[in-house]
Amino acid sequence: MSQVRVTVIPPRVNLQLIPFSTEYVKKRVAAYARVSTDTEEQISSYEAQVDHYTRHIQANEEWEFVKVYTDEGISATSTAKRDGFRQMVQDALDGKIDLIITKSVSRFARNTVDSLTTVRQLKEKGVEVYFEKENIYTLDSKGELLITIMSSLAQEESRSISENVTWGQRKRMQDGKITLPYKQFLGYEKGEDGLPKIVPSEAVTVRMIYRLFLEGKTPSWIAKHLTESGILTPARKAVWQSTTVLSILQNEKYKGDAILQKTFCVDFLTKKMKVNEGEVPQYYVENSHPAIVTPETFEMVQYELSQRKGNKGYKASDSPFSGKIICGECGTAFGSKVWHSTSKYRRTIWQCNHKYKGKKCDTPHLYETALQKAFVEAFNSFIENKGEILQDYETVVLALTDTSSLEKRQAELKSEYDIVMELMRKCVEENARTVLDQNEYNHRYTALMERYEAAQNGIAEINDKMLERTAKREKITRFLDNMKRHDKLLTEFDEKLWLATVESVTVHSESKMTVTFKDNSEVTVEI
Repeated sequence: MSQVRVTVIPPRVNLQLIPFSTEYVKKRVAAYARVSTDTEEQISSYEAQVDHYTRHIQANEEWEFVKVYTDEGISATSTAKRDGFRQMVQDALDGKIDLIITKSVSRFARNTVDSLTTVRQLKEKGVEVYFEKENIYTLDSKGELLITIMSSLAQEESRSISENVTWGQRKRMQDGKITLPYKQFLGYEKGEDGLPKIVPSEAVTVRMIYRLFLEGKTPSWIAKHLTESGILTPARKAVWQSTTVLSILQNEKYKGDAILQKTFCVDFLTKKMKVNEGEVPQYYVENSHPAIVTPETFEMVQYELSQRKGNKGYKASDSPFSGKIICGECGTAFGSKVWHSTSKYRRTIWQCNHKYKGKKCDTPHLYETALQKAFVEAFNSFIENKGEILQDYETVVLALTDTSSLEKRQAELKSEYDIVMELMRKCVEENARTVLDQNEYNHRYTALMERYEAAQNGIAEINDKMLERTAKREKITRFLDNMKRHDKLLTEFDEKLWLATVESVTVHSESKMTVTFKDNSEVTVEI
């Protein structure tokens, strides 16, 4: 077999197609500058970088100055939110830049993937990046390897910084030191001592939200009312959302306490946050700052929220009767309906919201005058027997709402919970250190898990019962205070008194209703 020979055929060059020019083309050069925070020191550094690169590029006669692209106050761990960076890359890809100068790899990107992807994109278009600190030119043969190494080091640096920040935050939490997002938090500002300080004008709005909710209004109704009243949201916007109102009603910080680490950072690169569902510790700090609403008011709101979830057909409107009129047949709330809305015969009636869904209820529709009359009669009946009813009432209330036995049981379950957690930890550690029979290990672990879940469920159940009794005590106390101040019989409907004293009205027929007061006492009236 003949030896293989390779003959190189050189390319054929058409000299007439090669452009010839004696004109020298300058290299178009841009720079990229960024600082991570918006402190005064960093702003000074930022301005110095811009000035340095402008002078440096313009001083080189072989370079044509394009621009200094900048990002101020933005973290480098991702390029997603860096407008200046993205604009620079786009301009380079569009053929407007030949060389980009930047201080270092860590200033360019701390994310290895972002850094290499961008460098390769630019490289394909013949655009070079020069990193001053590392003395790296990306079009150099060694450039990409060095970029990979340096970017990885920068990424680890970012991870270390993130871990240090997280440790510092958790240490402050353990010490009970709290901070609030004041720019988006209604009612508080940062005080001289670094702790939350009440803003009186905003606290009025917070208390109004709690009061309106306890009067029977829904978060959506309250949001509409606040918007129409011209009150600004926590983020200083004109339009309120029901979710914003609900978050204020559920935030324990308004009663002077704070649950810390409700969310945590899952990925230091993406800065993605996740709701803490037990993955990392939480810290509950009592009396961490001044309260805007009383703890009793806050607990009443939490109880009312849980009650409304189970209240079928609950809706709210401008009417004081909204959510309080209950069908005696199916248990659904009554809703309002306007008859003859455009004529002089306009009337508002109330009927079961479930009346025409499935089986028709026999309870009638009612005019508001009938509901008003029922309240007047029930209230007067209570007032006429007030002395007898209120006698020794406080002793009865204390017995009904006593939580001492629940607190004792709660302490026992918490102790069990802590013990089981420690046993589970030791069980897992032992299995990791020594060779155990896995069937026996799984049996032990499963038994401990069952004890853990039983204790956890027991604590949750007791917390619910304690919340119910605390709310009931506060509700009855307020009711009694209102009743003690009223000695005269009513001659007409009093809306404020209705809201303050009535829990609900159950409709049995057109003439028979049962008024349930906030102390759970009932008066059945026929009108």
